[in-house]
Amino acid sequence: MQEVRILPAGDQALLVEFGRHIAPELSANVRALRQSLHRIPINGILDIIPSYASLLVEYDPSFVSSEVLSAEIRRRLPLKTEELERKQELFVLPTIYGGEFGPDLDDVADHAGLTAEEVVALHANRDYLVYLIGFTPGFPYLGSLDERIAMPRLTNPRLKIPGGSVGIAGTQTGIYPSESPGGWRLIGQTPISLFNLQADPPALLQPGVWVRFRPVDDMEFTLIKQQVTEGTYRIDRISHD
Repeated sequence: MQEVRILPAGDQALLVEFGRHIAPELSANVRALRQSLHRIPINGILDIIPSYASLLVEYDPSFVSSEVLSAEIRRRLPLKTEELERKQELFVLPTIYGGEFGPDLDDVADHAGLTAEEVVALHANRDYLVYLIGFTPGFPYLGSLDERIAMPRLTNPRLKIPGGSVGIAGTQTGIYPSESPGGWRLIGQTPISLFNLQADPPALLQPGVWVRFRPVDDMEFTLIKQQVTEGTYRIDRISHD
């Protein structure tokens, strides 16, 4: 593991930085440290916020100093990530591409110099790691996208995006769990519900799991959406090699 930097982030937080790029091994270290701090808490920690390659640790300085907290975190390094990697799970999400469900698909294809069908194939023919959840409850940031179909966010974000919409932003892809504003390029939609307050945990996808998009047609999309509403649909969940 490369040198880990522990930096002050204001007077009530430390940033534990494992690197400055997006990579599965850095994400594994972030998740391992987060798990360690949850399993064996350090007195004074208020919140732990993961990102792609770093962990923000907020603390109460009346309980613990930054020096003591930094030393305690250092003592937990290097981290063991083998167990996390062995337990990785893959969620297969049925997805309809293009048309009213993916209004930006043709623009992405034009930008890439490809057909819409080729964009769909490139998007669906790989597995994506969930790096973090953010923006709105249950929104998974997935990577990494095939660079041939990478595309910047919209200049003018939409005010209303349907829940389940699958989008592209740079080399990331993601899924809007519920209706919200947003500026990602929309290429499709999944009928799967990603956030349910009655579930434990409420977010279907958690950092460290993998996602695979399975293209479906209108008929299958409608059928699965009905099954999701009725509570009878079972998501394909398999071990990720």
